[in-house]
Amino acid sequence: MEVKVRQIMDQHFGFLDFKMGQEQIIDSILHSRDTLGIMPTGGGKSLCYQLPALVLPGLALVISPLIALMKDQVDALNDQGINASYINSSLNHSELYNRLDKARRGYYKLLYVAPERLESENFTDLLQELPLSLVAVDEAHCVSQWGHDFRPSYLGIGAWISSLPQRPIVAAFTATATPRVEEDIIKLLGLEQPVVFINSFDRPNLYFSVHKGVDRSSFINRYLKEHPDYPGIIYAATRKEVDSLFDELTKQGFSAGKYHAGLSNAERSCYQEAFIYDQIKVMAATNAFGLGIDKSNVRFVIHHNMPRHLEAYYQEAGRAGRDGQEADCILLYQAQDILIQKFLIEQGILSPSRKEMEYAKLQDMIDYCHTSHCLRKYILEYFREGGVPEHCQQCANCMERELRDITIEAQKIFSCIVRMKQAYGSKLIASVLKGSKQKRIIELGFDRLSTYGIMSELSTASIIDLINLLAAEDYLSISSGKYPVVTLTPRARPVLRSQEQIILSLPKIPQAAAPESNLFEALRELRLQIARQQGLPPYVVFPDITLREMATYLPQDREAMLKINGVGQVKFERYGEQFLDIIRRYTK
Repeated sequence: MEVKVRQIMDQHFGFLDFKMGQEQIIDSILHSRDTLGIMPTGGGKSLCYQLPALVLPGLALVISPLIALMKDQVDALNDQGINASYINSSLNHSELYNRLDKARRGYYKLLYVAPERLESENFTDLLQELPLSLVAVDEAHCVSQWGHDFRPSYLGIGAWISSLPQRPIVAAFTATATPRVEEDIIKLLGLEQPVVFINSFDRPNLYFSVHKGVDRSSFINRYLKEHPDYPGIIYAATRKEVDSLFDELTKQGFSAGKYHAGLSNAERSCYQEAFIYDQIKVMAATNAFGLGIDKSNVRFVIHHNMPRHLEAYYQEAGRAGRDGQEADCILLYQAQDILIQKFLIEQGILSPSRKEMEYAKLQDMIDYCHTSHCLRKYILEYFREGGVPEHCQQCANCMERELRDITIEAQKIFSCIVRMKQAYGSKLIASVLKGSKQKRIIELGFDRLSTYGIMSELSTASIIDLINLLAAEDYLSISSGKYPVVTLTPRARPVLRSQEQIILSLPKIPQAAAPESNLFEALRELRLQIARQQGLPPYVVFPDITLREMATYLPQDREAMLKINGVGQVKFERYGEQFLDIIRRYTK
């Protein structure tokens, strides 16, 4: 069995070896076990159900939440010589009938559908007739109200599986899952004694950085000029901010698109296609963009605003560097981001317990923005991953930082909090330290405190940042809820008594990447030409990592080319000689 699996993987996908955790998950599925795979974005979860689908008899049904995801994966599979298709609302009646007929005749090995399709009686009647070997549920966290992309239509999947005359193997996959979400996935999908695989969430090729208080427009403008050829995504919190960002980018002459729920379907599709096909370099978007977008060569993800929680942040940031090459994950933080997220929590229709949880997650996100410790370690420990080194040497806090003693500033803040009876929030504390003359401060008599105005040289926003940093370092505790209260932790007492010091590190801006080689650029140009001729996204022809291997190892013949990661027999027959011609020309 193992030999057959590797032969199929090499022939159709061009991979010589598995990514971490893939082999174990595939083996579990092929041994007819229900399986839950929790893998980071870019961890290769698609192969975990696509490869078993080719080995197992019959049809594999893939339940996926987005039309764009289905189309991208089906296009890629077809280009690899695999019969696959999708059924969704984008098809007209004739196309739908044709695909259903082919499915009935056993033409397809993989069929992609949205969960809503399972509510169609005609479609489910068809599936009753087909030999389903595997049901793969992608983005399985959508089944849980505690997941960040809850989708009610996922709730019917478990009952539908139970209604089948012969139960297939069920495999579920997600990029983020807390224990609560994991429990929901197993229960609501009806997984039977599932084998759960939690892969390392570490993405060593991603460089994390947080920049506080910078002018966002200037930062983005400078960064894009330093990286003129790199595709990337810039996430903003609201539609209005996305529109403003898009206008600014196009005004500055950058090749940009935009994506949010306020645009028409045609507009969204147009910009998305242009981005996938490398016709535009930068996409300004809300978090509505990116789920399931399999564009491997995204070189940076910039968050224009702080997201609400780390699950969403890491999934969105993880859309960079899916080809394994280095990529930047940059978060531009400002204090007003907290107010935006609190407003969104309050506007949502949430139960009190859910709202409390959202506020707790928001505080974890705030702490990430202010920690002076390793950013990668913070993320991995949040996702229950232990044994993480103190310094990753691959984030701004580890690689590029300045040390500063903030003991005196901390003492002033601690002293003020104590004198205010540890009963108020960071904004009011900062205003007292600044020496604000606002009405409430006068009415409460805080203008008569000895700490009133002792940090007048700093802005209120800077003082709030310091309070948040001290909370992230566990010197202060900030309660959850709409009106959080700041209190001292036991760790603050020795500092207040001048028995200990506090040293923090400040990250710098990441360095610009080195320019690409002439050969690599020539290979990219050939790829683009082929992609346009075939009507495919360029990365479907070959991802960037494959082109870089070609430029590094300079294969001269078929045998050498097949040793390049990502070049299988099918791909070589279609494109191999054209790329060999380019390489030979450069090595004469």
